[in-house]
Amino acid sequence: MRVISLCPSNTEIIEYLGLTHLLVGVDDFSDWPESIASLPKLGPDLSINMNLVEKLNPDMVLASLSVPGMEKNVNQLKERGIPHIILNPQSLSDIEQDLITTAEVLGYPERGMRAAERFRTRVAKVKQIGTNNHRALKLYWEWWPKPVFTPGKLNWLTEISELAGAVNIFQDVEFASVQTDWEDVLRRQPDYICLVWVGVRRDKVQKSIIKKRPGFEKLKHLNDERILILEEELYCRPSPRLLDGLEKLIGLIQK
Repeated sequence: MRVISLCPSNTEIIEYLGLTHLLVGVDDFSDWPESIASLPKLGPDLSINMNLVEKLNPDMVLASLSVPGMEKNVNQLKERGIPHIILNPQSLSDIEQDLITTAEVLGYPERGMRAAERFRTRVAKVKQIGTNNHRALKLYWEWWPKPVFTPGKLNWLTEISELAGAVNIFQDVEFASVQTDWEDVLRRQPDYICLVWVGVRRDKVQKSIIKKRPGFEKLKHLNDERILILEEELYCRPSPRLLDGLEKLIGLIQK
């Protein structure tokens, strides 16, 4: 079985299933596990080179709709008649189901069931830790600084926040991704600011950028320790690695 993954979260699902050896090509942004470093790169996840995909003669392509713009890849796969499935998880239960679905399509149904059970058990254990928090801390997640983008209700980070014993301050907005402004953030008075700028390395993100914003002083409870610069790969990709991010988050806010 020759398999291609068109986005990082799909690649990570393959690894969680123990099927990375089936991969013959990945998108440019897939960077985990390290064993995929030598595989052919097929372009950015929003602009996959389908000629290269065809040359690799895949038995199955794992496509995605987790980011707006990925529809172009799916349309080209259909036009060229390339075998594929589309993953679009928005919650932890969706990720659990994708483990089962992907394993079945690749001919390893037992691995899918075992991986789903392992994932579900870990979620339950982490949930017990998160409920130890006596007060639901308010989290502001920032995906992009200008214009401001943040996850809304229909996104896994709302669920991650709840499992950590906190709340996403934009959980009242019925969208997966919300474009808003800094003034709206100030009105909601977060206890923590979680910076996970998509595609930006952590060392390029500075707390001073946030502290210089107009009205920052109105966030009375915030100081340097409450501005968290987090690994976007542990929070912005809908894969089992979200649980690694969740465990880290609990350690940071439940001090």
